[in-house]
Amino acid sequence: MDKLNSPWYSMDWFSPSTFSSLTWENKLFLYLIPVVPLLFIARWAIRYFINQKLPVALIKSDLKKSSWQILRFIPELALMLVGVLILMALARPQRTNEKVEQWTEGIDIMIALDISQSMQIEDFEPNRLQAAKKVAHDFIKGRMQDRIGLVVFSGDAFSLAPLTTDYNLLYSYLNDISFDMIESRGTAIGSALAVVTNRMRESESKSKVCILISDGDNTAGNIDPITAAELAAAYNIKIYTIIVGKEGLVPFGKDFFGRPQMVENTIDETTMRKIANIGAGEFFRVADNEALQSVFQRIDKYEKAEIKESRFKDTSDFYYIYLQWAMVFFLLWLATKSSFMVNVLQD
Repeated sequence: MDKLNSPWYSMDWFSPSTFSSLTWENKLFLYLIPVVPLLFIARWAIRYFINQKLPVALIKSDLKKSSWQILRFIPELALMLVGVLILMALARPQRTNEKVEQWTEGIDIMIALDISQSMQIEDFEPNRLQAAKKVAHDFIKGRMQDRIGLVVFSGDAFSLAPLTTDYNLLYSYLNDISFDMIESRGTAIGSALAVVTNRMRESESKSKVCILISDGDNTAGNIDPITAAELAAAYNIKIYTIIVGKEGLVPFGKDFFGRPQMVENTIDETTMRKIANIGAGEFFRVADNEALQSVFQRIDKYEKAEIKESRFKDTSDFYYIYLQWAMVFFLLWLATKSSFMVNVLQD
């Protein structure tokens, strides 16, 4: 049970757990509480030493002590508690429930992934395609409220997943990507950019991004990559191009004896640079898994949507609880400070 829902006269309001659950708007008054008993002690000391004392001769047998004599301190204790409780009320005990609402205007991102036969080359672990799939998976995992789509290409290109925020669906599509999804051989970079543009041309997002991943030259398709890049730029699509793989001799499969076979690999870096330049993006060339991961992390930082938030505070004040207690002890002080009650308590 929440002790802050207890009635005002409950002793729960003075438990340590209640104090820890409250916030105090004016903590300075709490620091003044120890001063109150010190003032009363000083007052008692002054009265003891300054008040006039009359010598009275009594027989020792007439001097009697009684535990009831402690009752004469009731008025002073009541007044001291009034001071303490007023300071607690002035400290303004309260509980604040803060509600934060966050939202963001998401970014539309299309990932165009090369699945040509050369992506089987094993200069990445376990090969270029699997390495690209892994970093794409991690990239998607780090996004929030962005619509992401997938395009795959080799000798031709097609849209594997439309722009969506269903990231579990995207993970499923990524896992299913294989080299035999497209029969025609080659690398149709221009066709891939055209499919990306077709998917994003009706997007109303303020930021549209294409991440193009390939490892070779444009050797297929009916659309020139530069022309396709210019068309994408006309729709305000920013293009990041990533070349994966090393140039020269690279391992590709194994021979009869299980030894890695080496094949010659060429890369058209010039075209990929021009595409990124036209698309107002950036060109990257990576030679291993770690570098590819680093590139995706950089793009992730570049294309962060602005997160906006609204904060709502629901504040409940409880100063009146301690004021009510102060009134109770003040009335007790008024009742006990009268000459009749003082005489009763002291006699």
